[in-house]
Amino acid sequence: MKKKTLDTSRCQISDESKDEEIQEESERKKEKKSKKAEKTPSTLASYNSNCRETSSSGSEHNERVTSPMSVEDLENFALRPAPRDVTIQCRVTRDRRGMEKGIYPTYYLHMEKEDGKRVFLMAGRKRKKCKTSNYLISIDPTNLTRDANCYIGKLRSNVLGTKFTVYDGGENPEKKPFIKESESVRQELAAICYETNVLGFKGPRKMTVIIPGMLENDERVSICPKNELETLLVRHSNGNADKLVTLVNKSPTWNEQTQSYVLNFHGRVTQASVKNFQIIHPDNEDYIVMQFGRVAEDVFSMDYSFPMCALQAFAITLSSFDGKLACE
Repeated sequence: MKKKTLDTSRCQISDESKDEEIQEESERKKEKKSKKAEKTPSTLASYNSNCRETSSSGSEHNERVTSPMSVEDLENFALRPAPRDVTIQCRVTRDRRGMEKGIYPTYYLHMEKEDGKRVFLMAGRKRKKCKTSNYLISIDPTNLTRDANCYIGKLRSNVLGTKFTVYDGGENPEKKPFIKESESVRQELAAICYETNVLGFKGPRKMTVIIPGMLENDERVSICPKNELETLLVRHSNGNADKLVTLVNKSPTWNEQTQSYVLNFHGRVTQASVKNFQIIHPDNEDYIVMQFGRVAEDVFSMDYSFPMCALQAFAITLSSFDGKLACE
């Protein structure tokens, strides 16, 4: 009797709550043998609408209030942790139109409101001519430059693209040792580590996210490294977890019926992808700190909760788009 082996070519993570519905729809499409409709701007707009589906399960995730925060001050909002018991629901769109954007696409983050409207929060794009992947993040969708006032942070990777660090818009003390009083030393807001796939090629990716801890007043601990030993990545590798929070991605389960890995995204994800993930604390797998998943070819849902802020969540999302030589 031959031992069963998993077909890793199909190891994509789909929404458990939508798997059966998607499978039935796929079979109906095959029977009809209908041609795919051409993509139009209106199709993209429909995917961007806030059409949340209610789940039959009365989980804590669905009971939380969604997206009530004011975003009048975008920079302050981007850095402010989500309130407790609130899930901020967002939509990420990827713009690959044009010759340059095919190589360096622009990513836009919008918050979804209860009335179906969307509010722009920030945009990010990979910088050219950098030795490692380097993404600039701005609160102006038309100005993605380092020297502009709208610059609020960046994401930088190592050479292999397996470790990333998220910074705010402060100054690098190594490049600018004499910082003016009106300026501030940059903070490290998060570090993301990707490990080799659990099942090898095209299997689920394992993520570890390290973020600063929270004070009693729900303010973030300030992490401003002055040397390499004080960085989040080095502190994590040395086992120094003081004033840090270590999060991991929730392990998907294998569904024999659909022959795929599944997570319950509560209807927020409609397409299977190895990039779909949920971030949790190891001690509480039911509390989803952040989740991200594909809705269409260039449209994704991104939701985050306390203690994460919009900039941290968006940067983690950008890291998932980046190519990883050791993990793909």
